[in-house]
Amino acid sequence: MLKRSDMTPVVRLTAETGTGPTRTRRPVYVDLLPPCRGACPAGEDVQGWLALTQAGRHHEAFDHLVAENPLPATHGRVCYHPCETACNRADLDAAVSIHAVERFLGDRAAAENWPLPGPAAPTGKRVLVIGAGPSGLSAAYQLRRLGHDVAIHEAGPVAGGMLHFGIPAYRLPRAELAREVARIEALGVRFELNHAVTDLAAEMAKGRFDAAFVAIGAQRSQRVDIPARDAAKVLDAISLLHDVAAGERPLLGRRVVVYGGGNTAMDAARTARRLGAAETLIVYRRDRAHMPAHEFEADEALAEGVKIRWLTTIKQITGADLTVERMTVDAQGRPHPTGEVETLSADAVVLALGQNTESGFLRNVPGIVLRPDGTVEVGADMMTGAPGIFAGGDAIPAERSVTVAVGHGKRAARNIDAWLRGARYEAPTPPATVSFAMLNLPLFSDAEPAAQRELPLAERLGFTEIMAGLTVAEARREAQRCLSCGVCFECDNCWAACPEDAIVKLGPGSRYRYDYAKCTGCAVCFEQCPCHAITMVAEAENA
Repeated sequence: MLKRSDMTPVVRLTAETGTGPTRTRRPVYVDLLPPCRGACPAGEDVQGWLALTQAGRHHEAFDHLVAENPLPATHGRVCYHPCETACNRADLDAAVSIHAVERFLGDRAAAENWPLPGPAAPTGKRVLVIGAGPSGLSAAYQLRRLGHDVAIHEAGPVAGGMLHFGIPAYRLPRAELAREVARIEALGVRFELNHAVTDLAAEMAKGRFDAAFVAIGAQRSQRVDIPARDAAKVLDAISLLHDVAAGERPLLGRRVVVYGGGNTAMDAARTARRLGAAETLIVYRRDRAHMPAHEFEADEALAEGVKIRWLTTIKQITGADLTVERMTVDAQGRPHPTGEVETLSADAVVLALGQNTESGFLRNVPGIVLRPDGTVEVGADMMTGAPGIFAGGDAIPAERSVTVAVGHGKRAARNIDAWLRGARYEAPTPPATVSFAMLNLPLFSDAEPAAQRELPLAERLGFTEIMAGLTVAEARREAQRCLSCGVCFECDNCWAACPEDAIVKLGPGSRYRYDYAKCTGCAVCFEQCPCHAITMVAEAENA
């Protein structure tokens, strides 16, 4: 759907002063920050791998992508894609379906058995990673690529953490996750499963580790004080999802109530439907505008027959009866009781009220400070108060998502590497972000994003994946929708528009350069650049 009301740019003949006998400004090629990359918690160069994908160079695109994130097939399925929320293309018709192209590259790598880029020369340093969830996997991968010897100690029977036990298989098939973990292992990362760390100092001494990264997940459900007498079956959402992922099929009964409004609540409700519940109701104390779940998560739950009771809280459980109270929310979204109560009935109640971190084994480590919710305080370098012990993912106070966790792992790896070398990692200062207003788009092709095929609602009876990937042609077309904000893609607009032949083409992949002996500073090239990869600077700045 067209979003720009007028596609003809306004020509202001008196806005520019022209050139004149002396050049007062000159054009300069720049690389600015595309908003998709700026919004990606994992720091992926989205524009870079989209450009390679649209050129049909899929293996190169995969290598470019996994330089920042080793789990593209996983992220293409479960990331909440903040990159798409930031995408400038949304102001034209619709955001580029970045997650779908990312999944395409991850699935293509699995089908073609593409390995991850190899490690650097051995450094002789050993790093312990505690936890094989997304943050631990990311850190281990990046540390291994830097040449360090890395071991992951995981308390569970399989790698993946909450990716495996917290995300239902209809969203993330276990075989796809296992393939991406296997690639990390093939790089030389050692996994020790069913290995819970209880004494960090002893663990590091025994393994002769030089540093450690704590990447434990938040797998302990928060408790809630609800009076209950002879209650119906009450269980927590994390345990339910874990048991189902482990192959069990809990009997929940015909009527199931899920208490909570986050993404885990939506997953638990959809899982209950697949376990045979005829009626699944989510009860949440605030309204939809203030729910923590993402909009599409709620939409998918509703489409599958889950009902949601907004502005409702559970006061008491007596047998199969639930006493619930109606709520209101104030302007800040805080819920307040109304005193109006009614009774609902349920065979099972699933509590989905958030998770805390199981970090008790760190309490006796000198220098480490734990918060009441179990998270660990870290500095800007992600190191705790104990020298050489770093933490990230759900283990620290931050937004809890797969992509944030992967970004933490990458950032921690770079800081650990610097610390092991006796240095300090300094992240480069990013350039300015390109807004939609900075683009020059007098012409563009109106193209809606490629639609991923979905399993019909009537067939969603089990845990088969509900969303299909893109074909090669669809992935290329989707990648071509990228506007390449802030990054030259060699469209030749500047070269063709220059009235002085002051622009020299350097060949495919090498872009252009200016012959300033010919350039008059007229700014025609700047005005013709669709992606703002050219800026005009005062001549005095180049004296």
